[in-house]
Amino acid sequence: MPRLVRPDAVLVQAVIAGALSFAHLHDLAEAAGQHGWKAWAYPVSVDLLLVAAWHRLRSLRDAGEPAGSAWSWFVVALAASLGANVATAGLLDLGDVPDWLRILVAGWPALAFLGGTLLVHRPTPPTGPGTEPDPEPPSTVERATEPGVQANPHPALPAPLPATAVTAPPALVAHAQKIAADHHARTGSAIDTETLRARLGVPSPMAEAIAAQLG
Repeated sequence: MPRLVRPDAVLVQAVIAGALSFAHLHDLAEAAGQHGWKAWAYPVSVDLLLVAAWHRLRSLRDAGEPAGSAWSWFVVALAASLGANVATAGLLDLGDVPDWLRILVAGWPALAFLGGTLLVHRPTPPTGPGTEPDPEPPSTVERATEPGVQANPHPALPAPLPATAVTAPPALVAHAQKIAADHHARTGSAIDTETLRARLGVPSPMAEAIAAQLG
């Protein structure tokens, strides 16, 4: 058996509210001097702007972007719809509409067109030569060379500095000879370089040079 379609209370309420608002906007536009198809076009324009603003508002909120402009146009469309509902409730004489209301109704198409255009066409960042990324600087290896000269991929390392010979003063050598003789007399063996360096209090290169002179 086919399933029975049960009416949705929210959907029915939305249809009724939309129809009443549509009729109020039509009556107000007709009272303000817009007759024929123009009076029927005003409710469509207001409702479309309201739906477009709400859709744009949801999209901006989902994307995490500011939605101030969408809120502004949503309030404008809501004020136009709500204002028509209140105005046709007996608070306004539809047989003698004030001039300011006629001006608002006559200027609504231009305002709705501006709002719809701003809501539909989202601005995009400009693209041009000024926005292209800067080229990366050339590598230190790939450097420009003069015509006819081949670049050396393996640059020569600087030549090591010549070692400087360590020369011990004669007085220090004589003192080291006494220390070496005393060490030999006490231990019976020749003094080693590390012990000589510690006794003299000199750096290792100096101690090695003195030990070489002691033979």
